[in-house]
Amino acid sequence: MRLHLALACLVLLAACGSPPKERYYTLTGAASTPAPAASASAASVAVGPVTLPESIDQPQLVVQVAANQVTLYEFHRWASPLKSEIARVIAANLARELGTTRVWSYAQTTLPSPDYQVLVDVQRFDSALGDAATIDVLWTVRRAAGGAPKTGRSLVREPASGSGFDTLVAAHSRALARVSGDIANAIRTP
Repeated sequence: MRLHLALACLVLLAACGSPPKERYYTLTGAASTPAPAASASAASVAVGPVTLPESIDQPQLVVQVAANQVTLYEFHRWASPLKSEIARVIAANLARELGTTRVWSYAQTTLPSPDYQVLVDVQRFDSALGDAATIDVLWTVRRAAGGAPKTGRSLVREPASGSGFDTLVAAHSRALARVSGDIANAIRTP
């Protein structure tokens, strides 16, 4: 009996001494509607560079806990730099929206001069667990052929359907899909 009790105590002590497991998150592109047929002759688009406030340009998820307070969750991290995540997701969403396969994030572009470049300046990327994701983005669409650039601002608040990090990251992905829709409309409009 004492041996069983001693073994149970050792198991409990070992469990208490193990470090917390890190979790990694990635943003995803919109997949709710079928993509239009891709056209190889469609315009090419480079997304980026993306700029972020330094306070959220962290490997850890930064969560708003009060009006003037945030918490960095050490064991909840982005799988890649947040700037790269945002550029990749906007590029994927624009490819879907515009019906072209010729959309890349700026860092990955292989075209010497894309038809359009989309500059993304994230003003806010607020995360509130169990509440919502709020994104405020200033964006500019530049046409390589010249002409005045088109600028816009997208302010999107997407509710998080649960209290966990997964639902919060999914809300950010949905918010970026709406931002991408605004940018796609600017590209399509002459």
